[in-house]
Amino acid sequence: MPKVDALRRFLLPCFNSTPTSPAPPAPLTISTKKRLSTSLRDDLDDPKQDKKFEEDQEDSYPTTPISTTNPTTSASGAAISLSAPPRSSKTMVIGTIFGQRRGGHVWFCVQHDRLNTKPSLLLELSIPTTTLIQEMRCGLVRIALESSDSELNRCPLHSIPMWTLFCNGRKIGFAVRRRATQQTRIMLKTMQSMTVGAGVIPSGLVSGTESEEVLYMRANYECIIGGADSESFHLINPDEGPGQEFSIFLLRSK
Repeated sequence: MPKVDALRRFLLPCFNSTPTSPAPPAPLTISTKKRLSTSLRDDLDDPKQDKKFEEDQEDSYPTTPISTTNPTTSASGAAISLSAPPRSSKTMVIGTIFGQRRGGHVWFCVQHDRLNTKPSLLLELSIPTTTLIQEMRCGLVRIALESSDSELNRCPLHSIPMWTLFCNGRKIGFAVRRRATQQTRIMLKTMQSMTVGAGVIPSGLVSGTESEEVLYMRANYECIIGGADSESFHLINPDEGPGQEFSIFLLRSK
């Protein structure tokens, strides 16, 4: 009897209980996907990550400088880079214009050092001294010396022995390169203490005659070297002096 009661208590709930449907499975959440999305969003929103990304992008590009020369192609097909033409250079020199007062021609002397009596360039111009004085009264003098001798294309510009002379656009003669004589060096020595000025040298000191005086004008010039075939000298007027424009151009045509 006690065994029957024990079975009844054990089996009766199994027959009388209402069947229940199985519980729906819990939604499957993939935590890794959520973490991945969060990680990508954080990467895009983080300015530090953006900056790091830009730096990585910059490091990925080549850092080789770009050449500014214009490439061309040779007959064999190889690329050749043409270098840019050289820039002009400017220096300061001392220029002296002098000539006999009557019946003489104009000379132009260039010195890099006023204490050195051996000029770097000495030219004798076929312009009479009186004619140059008249031209300078207008306030503008431009003297152009041109050389078209093909045999002198490779020699230095200061070594050309003869030039065709133009003054304010008019062809009036020639210019000849000269070597400094003893009289010229004596004259330059008397003006060593002077950089800017004009005056008269007494007769007999330079020309060796007793009846001729030498007029001179000494000033600073700006020397502009445009290349192997061009050079110019431009008078620099002092602050208290009149506005005189005086320029000499050396041009070699090929």
